[in-house]
Amino acid sequence: MTELVLSLPDPAANADLGARLARLLKAGDAVLLEGGLGAGKTTLARGAIEALTGIADAPSPTYTLVQHYETQEGLVLLHADLYRLEDPEELDELGIDEALDHGAALIEWPDRMGGWRPADRLDITLEDTVAGGRTARLKAHGSWETRLGGLAD
Repeated sequence: MTELVLSLPDPAANADLGARLARLLKAGDAVLLEGGLGAGKTTLARGAIEALTGIADAPSPTYTLVQHYETQEGLVLLHADLYRLEDPEELDELGIDEALDHGAALIEWPDRMGGWRPADRLDITLEDTVAGGRTARLKAHGSWETRLGGLAD
C-alpha cells in the first residue's frame, strides 16, 4: 500500500492519528507534515510526541525550529517546524539528516527543504473539509510502503 486517505472529524482524531503513527516509527523515519496554517500539523505531531514520551502539550518548535525528545525505548525524536526557514541550505545547521541516523523526525512545512527528501518517509497532507473536519492524505515511500496499512482506522 502506498497511499491512504483518512477522515479526521476533529482535533482529537488528528491527535489519535499521531498516536497511531508513533507506534510505527523507527530510526531513519521522516514524517513530512504538509497543510496550511492551522491545518493541524502540530496537533498531529503532539499526538505522536505524547504517545512516545508521555509529554502532553509539547511546545511547538515555531521559533526554535527544532525540538528533540527521547523515548523510553531510546529512540530520539526530532520535531521540526520549518516555516521560518529562509533557505534550504540552513537544513545542515538543524541536523535533521544526522538525527535520522539515530532517530525519527516529524517535519512541518517540508516545502522549505527544497528538493531534499529522505528515502524512508511518510508524506501527510492535511486539508480542511466542507464539513469542518480534515482529510489526511498519506503517501508512503521506502519502508513505509509495508507499514502504511497500520495507520488505517
